[in-house]
Amino acid sequence: MQSLAIINQSAPFGNNNYRESLDMLLANASYDRPVALFFQGDGVYQLLGNTKATLTGNKDLTKTYGLLELYDIEEVFVCSDSLQLRNIDADSLSIDVISLDNAQWFEKLASYDQSMSF
Repeated sequence: MQSLAIINQSAPFGNNNYRESLDMLLANASYDRPVALFFQGDGVYQLLGNTKATLTGNKDLTKTYGLLELYDIEEVFVCSDSLQLRNIDADSLSIDVISLDNAQWFEKLASYDQSMSF
């Protein structure tokens, strides 16, 4: 079965991309397809735990990303350059991620057969 990389690169509350990417990820993981979740660009804002999502009518992403563990999804990566450009410390993220610099990011992404960006 081909592996799939889901790339989150948009901010969390301007659209439903975060929800669609999570649905795609969990659906594929439920069929035991090898999947990974990548965060880059403004997508790194999805990893912050103090966003007060309910004020915008959205769900708390911290709880939503808690589902990753239930589906045995351990491959969660973040672009360290994206964090640095936004002055976000990796220790402030709401879930455990593997931090990769740009070179490592593209190398890891290339190891997956397919990718989808949200």
